[in-house]
Amino acid sequence: MMFRPARTLPSRLALRAVEVLPGLALTVPIAIAATLIGSAVPVLGSALPAIVIGVPIAVIRRPGARFVPGVEYSGRFLLQIAVVLLGAQLSLDAILRVGAESLPIMLTTLAVCLLGTAVIGRALRVAPRLRTLIGVGTGICGASAIAAVSPVIGAVGAEVSYAVSTIFVFNILAVVLFPLLGHALGLDPHTFGLLAGTAVNDTSSVVATASVFGASALGFAVVAKLVRTLMIIPISVGLSVIESRRAADGRRMTLRGAIGLVPWFLIGFLVVALLGSLGGIPAAPRDAMVHASGFLIAVAMAGIGLSTDAAALRSAGWRPLLLGAILWILVTVTALAVIALTGFGR
Repeated sequence: MMFRPARTLPSRLALRAVEVLPGLALTVPIAIAATLIGSAVPVLGSALPAIVIGVPIAVIRRPGARFVPGVEYSGRFLLQIAVVLLGAQLSLDAILRVGAESLPIMLTTLAVCLLGTAVIGRALRVAPRLRTLIGVGTGICGASAIAAVSPVIGAVGAEVSYAVSTIFVFNILAVVLFPLLGHALGLDPHTFGLLAGTAVNDTSSVVATASVFGASALGFAVVAKLVRTLMIIPISVGLSVIESRRAADGRRMTLRGAIGLVPWFLIGFLVVALLGSLGGIPAAPRDAMVHASGFLIAVAMAGIGLSTDAAALRSAGWRPLLLGAILWILVTVTALAVIALTGFGR
């Protein structure tokens, strides 16, 4: 009897494939279209176009029961696989080169952002899960952080859609305003790269912002952004512990229980990052993993868009957008203040 699960695995996988294929037949084409849009207009990336395509479909006519398993599979499991593959972007050498200079700025801006999320979000009466998504999206790395945290806190499609859309608004503003701000303040490319990597959210928007300022700022901006991505791990683990304690009605958390709470995809993210840092992933597979991660995030965002509850999205109102604006300004001002106080770039 103990070997029965192994013997039945092929049939169970086949049944699961049949179950999810109809939904994937919706999400994958949307992701392909979103990826083409992102390639043509790099500042857009692929995550937001996938949601922008998926949400109107859900508003007009939400997918029926036949499509729900595949849509949910896209928005959950494939999203977690995408987070694992994100680890391939990290380099230990790059982290060591920029860590000493950038870490104080990153930790300060993250602390200010999370504190602002708690205080201002509560004052604006933004729903807890939505304000958490907006906070980590602003403080860490946009859609990737939202993708990592959403399954940890049990966020629903409408909340994820609103959070990603809110973050995107300020990514676009950053591409336009940050280069003007950098030139007005007389920042050198090295310093501007740190500012862009710290205060702009999604990687595609960091690249676009630094490129507009000058090609020499691009490399440092990307490295700073990838180091910032590491904050996904402690934040997600912390949130998983908080969520478990809340669900357990405040019962004491044991070490064994805390270890068991670490999401498998975050462990995978760390393992892939370590392998990449130690040279265990050749260049071609690493590039393939990075591209696959971006595409799977687009598939996940398509699934999330298709599962959006329009009524719930409308009920969120203008308050989350205002929260995103305030947090974005706080992060930018804090980054500039720490740069000035530490004399970075001089």
